[in-house]
Parts: sequence; C-alpha cells; structure tokens
Amino acid sequence: MNRLARLYTEHGQSPWLDNLTRPYLRDGVLAAMVADGIRGVTANPTIFARAIEASDAYDDQFAALIAADSTVKDAYWELVVDDVLDAATVLRPTYDDSSGTDGYVSVEVAPELADDTHATIAAARMLHQRVARPNVFVKIPATAAGIPAITAMIAEGVGINITLIFSLARYQQVIEAYLQGLETFTARGGEPATVHSVASFFVSRVDTEVDHRLEHVGTTDALSLRGRAAIAQAQLAYQIFRDSFTGPRWDYLAAHGAHPQKPLWASTSTKNPAYPDTKYVDRLIGPDTINTLTETTIAAFQDHGTLTRSIDTEGAPHTAAGVMRELAAVGVDMDDVGRALEAEGVASFHASFADVLTALHTKTRQLEQR
Repeated sequence: MNRLARLYTEHGQSPWLDNLTRPYLRDGVLAAMVADGIRGVTANPTIFARAIEASDAYDDQFAALIAADSTVKDAYWELVVDDVLDAATVLRPTYDDSSGTDGYVSVEVAPELADDTHATIAAARMLHQRVARPNVFVKIPATAAGIPAITAMIAEGVGINITLIFSLARYQQVIEAYLQGLETFTARGGEPATVHSVASFFVSRVDTEVDHRLEHVGTTDALSLRGRAAIAQAQLAYQIFRDSFTGPRWDYLAAHGAHPQKPLWASTSTKNPAYPDTKYVDRLIGPDTINTLTETTIAAFQDHGTLTRSIDTEGAPHTAAGVMRELAAVGVDMDDVGRALEAEGVASFHASFADVLTALHTKTRQLEQR
C-alpha cells in the first residue's frame, strides 16, 4: 500500500486533492487518484479560474451556453457546477463506504460576498439546492460576516466547508458557529447525523507571512523562529479541535448522532524552497484530520514523505505554545497575521473570479466575431 493510502488506514488522516479540472474528469485521472488513496477534492475560485483559462475542454459547453443567451457569469457557474457534479460522481463510492465522512467535493460561494452575511447565506442555499448531492460541500469563508452564515447553514442541515481560516481565534469562532448551528438544527427536530462539516485551516501561507515579519525584525532571536509558526499554530488548532469536541455540550450532540467538524489542513504545498517539500504533510499527521494536497506535494510525499503520527506527539502542544510565546516576544502578533492573510485570501479569490469572467467575456467576443 502506498504512503497516500496509508495516511488513512494507519493514521486516520484523509488525503484530498487540492485541484479540480475537467480533463482530470474526462481522462480518468481523478478516478486513478482516488484508487491510489485520494478521498476528496477541494477547489476554490483560483483553481476554477486556472482550469477554465488553461484548457479548451470548456469551450464547447461555454459556446453553447452563450448561444442560448446565458450571461457570462451564469455560464461560469454552469461550467463549475458541472465539474463539481462529475467529481462528486467519481467520489460517491468513497462517500458511501465511509458513511459520509469522506468523498466530498467543494464549491465556494462567490468571493465578492465575503463581507455580506445575508448574501452569503442566500448564495449558499442556492448552491446547495443546485448541486443537490450529499457529497458536495458549500464553501464559506471564515470572515467576520461568514461566521453567522456558517451557523445559519448548519442550522438548516447544509454541509459546509469553512475556508480561509488563518488564526486560532477565528478557528474557535468557526467551531462555535458549527456547534450553535447543530444545536439549533437538533432543537428544530433535525437529525445531526446527516450534517457534516470541515474547517479548512491554512498552513504554509502563515510561514510566508510570519517569516517576512521576522526578517523585518532581523534579530538573531527573530530569525531563529523562521519556518516554525505555521506548524506550531496548526498543532494548537488540533488541540482546540480535541478540546472542543469533548464534554457535556458535545456529548449531548454526539448522543444524537452529531459528527465532529474535522480540521482540514489547507495550503500545504511548500512555498519556501529552503524548506522540505513535504514539511506541511509530514508534520501534520494525526487522526480525524484531512490534508488537501496539490499534485506536486502528492508526488513528493509518495516518494519520500515521513509516515508517522506527528500532530500531537512528543509534547507538540507544549512546544507549539512556546513557539507562540517566542513569536510574541519578538513582536509578531499572530492575530494580526491572521487578519492580514484573511484579507489577502479574500482579495486573491476575488481577483481570480474577476479574471476568469474577463477571460470568458473575451471568449464571448471571439464567438460573436465568427
């Protein structure tokens, strides 16, 4: 059995693919990756923009939609939803075999809604109704406006992938939103066993931002902390996860069939070439977690990854807390890091969304000139 499959069978961690593109669906690439151990797929506006702009596999459907008087934005969503539904079909056996704990594909609400709670709720409902598959997650960003939207959707029994989590404070808010949503859903007579959710905690981008700040400080103590913040914060997030899904409050929900909201390690490709290319996989292995991986990271881990439980072993939470104290001592405010990365993430997704619409408008003009 390869390393990817053993992540799940030996350590209870589900590897998901951080990509979705139509050629993978047409050529059987995704099906082959699932056979090798991939247990889910994540995507975001940047991934969809890259897929649509880089392949001609969407051209015929797009041309037909435009010929039928579809707007460019509506056509975009048709392309995205079709890919999501096709991927959900490939992953449905995984979903069924895992009793709904794996086998998901995610589709994200439009990034321009990140600061609008009511619009996010409306968009999430629309997407949920549109895809109408049990193994599709609607993705909602963990912005201040997104938190009440998460509660609202969970209270309606909708599966949610909460994305763009960059800080421990925000992660705690996400968990609280999930618990409140489950409590409301249960009180209304819903069956919490039917609700699943994951919380996407971003990793490598944290090191990129913190390292930049440490280099700006420039002291020996500061420079010695480079490359340590992201893993330490994720280890503390895992401890928060463990602590949050125990005790009387959770026991009541669990007795009604509720599932813990698993942490999903996102942004786990190594951005700094000075760091090991499997760093954000090797150091984050543990039960009841998900790691979403690019093809490059999958290949590296399959070749030389270290397959051992690491997220909470050898005093990890204690050591991680020490790293946080050292970062604060040299002037790095991790809450501010989280706010900066959240704003950057929302802006990046919004730019990708705008770029792909611009590209599709260009295709429309080309079609009209034929």
